[in-house]
Amino acid sequence: MSSSPLFQPLVLPNGSTLKNRLCKAAMEENLAVQPGQTPGEKLFTLYERWARGGVGMILSGNVMVDPSAMTGPGAVVLQKGTDLTPFKSWAQIGKSGGGQFWLQISHPGRQMYKSLGETAVSPSDVALDLGKFSDLFAPVRAIEANEIEDKIARFADTAEQAEAAGFDGVQIHAAHGYLVSQFLSPLTNKRADEWGGSLENRARFLLRIVEACRARVKPGFGIGVKLNSADFQRGGFAFEDARQVVEWLNGKGVDFVELSGGSYESPAMQGNPQEGSTGQREAYFIDFARDIAKVAEMPIMVTGGITKLTTAEEALTADDHGFGVQLLGIARAMASDPFLPRHWEAGENAEVALPKVGWKNTLAGLAVMALTKAQIERIAEGRNPGNGGAPALALAADQYRTARRAKRYRKWRTTC
Repeated sequence: MSSSPLFQPLVLPNGSTLKNRLCKAAMEENLAVQPGQTPGEKLFTLYERWARGGVGMILSGNVMVDPSAMTGPGAVVLQKGTDLTPFKSWAQIGKSGGGQFWLQISHPGRQMYKSLGETAVSPSDVALDLGKFSDLFAPVRAIEANEIEDKIARFADTAEQAEAAGFDGVQIHAAHGYLVSQFLSPLTNKRADEWGGSLENRARFLLRIVEACRARVKPGFGIGVKLNSADFQRGGFAFEDARQVVEWLNGKGVDFVELSGGSYESPAMQGNPQEGSTGQREAYFIDFARDIAKVAEMPIMVTGGITKLTTAEEALTADDHGFGVQLLGIARAMASDPFLPRHWEAGENAEVALPKVGWKNTLAGLAVMALTKAQIERIAEGRNPGNGGAPALALAADQYRTARRAKRYRKWRTTC
């Protein structure tokens, strides 16, 4: 076994063991174009290659808990009554390399594209502000109090279905400006009822989801949470808030907390790290994570911009008081090299080159995502990932695929 801390096993609170500390942490593949928004051959090919890459845990891209609320038109939906046959195949493929496979379960809230033909819900009717690109997103309304319990139940339904299909766990997505994150942030949660106002009230939605999911599944089934370390917007969810929420998650059967940051309006997860972070533009949230680890009873995972073997090893180094992170997400790096864990264990490809965009406008973030999606599309077709191509062409191709899949999604929605 390698002497590197990356390749030492980790026992989670639920008693399961990860073979190493590296996670393919939740890229948004948007490849599920099978009838019923279920996983198909392209996802199977993609995850088979990632599984063979030697990663300790695969976290899927967003798996939606509600068919009317999608991060994109090609996203997977898993809800009560879903035919589990393709999901059972997906689970087997994702675990075929000896690692665990967890589903990241999510609801986009207001971060939903207008082309899907749906009305978005959010804690309050605060529209997404992306300047001249705001019109790309669906109209938003404040969610009714009696609808909130339904959303909580949907997360629990999806967790129960995931266990039945053979996955090892679920991760509740409470970051990146999606619905749970919107409840946590005072910028998007202006409610005056029990779900808004104080941080305790704003965190109620997340805590209730965790409790509902844990009540539906067996003790050995994993439950994780992806949480913003901060929104990186003035007046938003702050680091001190994240620290308190992690303290509230202690004792609730959470097996790990992944720390990230930002949203569509402030995409810190794409490379706007806090001052003083490890490697400047790598391991963006490591300093926050080490501090939050001081109050966490569960392992802390950090994701965001880890591309170098040395940075990954340094990120696992505890501070002078013994506090540190125990899991690392390397999703974007694995879009460039799907076999990266095996390469790092062998001392190869010590620095992964990610696609870069030199633009200085709002489209830069979308172009970065488009380049990564282009790489993922190639992997799903059984090819090498390449570098994503020219940013403008990748962005145009992504928009074309999204429009085509949105049309297919709208047709499917008329039947369900």
